[in-house]
Amino acid sequence: MKMLVLGGTVFLGRAVARQARDAGHDVVCAARGESGEPVEGVAFVRVDRDRPDGLDALDGTFDAVVDVGRRPSHVRHAAESLRGRAGHYTFVSSCSVYADAATPDQTVATAPVMAPAEPGFDDPSADAETYGRCKVTCEDVVTGTFGTESAFICRAGLIVGPEDPTGRFDYWVRRHARGGEILAPGAPEERVQLIDVRDLADWIIQAAERGLAGTFDAIGAPVTRQEFHAGLAEGAPSAHELTWIPQEFLVEREVAPWSGPRSLPLWLPLPEYGGFLTRDAGPSLEAGLRTRPLAETVADTRATLRDEPHRIGLTEEEEAGLLREWHAQ
Repeated sequence: MKMLVLGGTVFLGRAVARQARDAGHDVVCAARGESGEPVEGVAFVRVDRDRPDGLDALDGTFDAVVDVGRRPSHVRHAAESLRGRAGHYTFVSSCSVYADAATPDQTVATAPVMAPAEPGFDDPSADAETYGRCKVTCEDVVTGTFGTESAFICRAGLIVGPEDPTGRFDYWVRRHARGGEILAPGAPEERVQLIDVRDLADWIIQAAERGLAGTFDAIGAPVTRQEFHAGLAEGAPSAHELTWIPQEFLVEREVAPWSGPRSLPLWLPLPEYGGFLTRDAGPSLEAGLRTRPLAETVADTRATLRDEPHRIGLTEEEEAGLLREWHAQ
C-alpha cells in the first residue's frame, strides 16, 4: 500500500509513518520539515500547506492518506489537490468537536457536535472552542470531498506515550518516579481516559488496509483515577503515597486544570467536564481498536524521558505547599 502522511515528523504522524514503514508499506511524508526530523527509511517531500498549490510536489496516486491537520485551509488545500488521487482518507480529528462535555458515556452516534467555524476563519489556536469548531470544518471538508464511504474520521482523545510533546502525561510519569507523597486531584472513583500513540497509529494503519470508513472516537476505555495511579506506580523506582484532594480546595488556590504552569494535568473540573474523559469506547473497540496495558505505556514513556526545564504541572515547592495546607486544615 502506498500511504501519504501529511505531517509525519511529530508524535502521532511520526508514529504512523514509522509503524506503516515497519508493516511493509510504501510511505511518503509531506511536511514543512520544521517541527521534527523525518522518519528514517520514509520518503520525505517538503511542502507548504499554507499555499493552495502547496501539495503540487506530490506526484501520482495514493492508496491511503493520513491527515492530522487542524487549519481548515490546510485540509481544504489537501482535499482539492488529492481529489481523485487518494483511495482512503483518514482525518485525525478530536473529541474537542463535541458540544456537550458534561454528560458521561456518550458515543459518536448520540453526542452533538459544535457548529463549524465561520467561513474564512482559520485559527484553531485561540481557545478550545475554536479548535473544536475548526476540526468540525475539517471533517466536513474531508467527507464532502471523499465521501462517507472512503473517509475515516478519527476523533482522538488524550494521546499519550513516548515522544509526547505536550508533557501532560509525562508529568505524572515523572512524579511517580520521584515517589513520596503525591497530590492526587479529585477522588479515586473519578474516571480518566487516554490512548497510547502507538495503538492509535496501529488502528489508523489497519483502517486504511481494511478500508474502514465512518466516524469513531479514538480513545481507550475509561479507568478510574485509582487505576490510573496504580498503572503509573507499577515499576516506578520509588515508593509513593497518594493524598486525594478535592477540586474545591484546588480551585480556591488557583491550581489550573489540564495543562500549563501550576496545573494538575489530566484533571478537569466536574461536573462541567464529566463527559470529556468518559466517552464510550465500545464502538471503536468493536471496529478493531486495540489498546495496551497502561503500565506498558508508562514504562516505555519513562524509558524515553529526558531532562528538561519545568514547564507544566506543579513544581515540587508548589505541591509541597498545597499538601501542607491540606494537612493543616
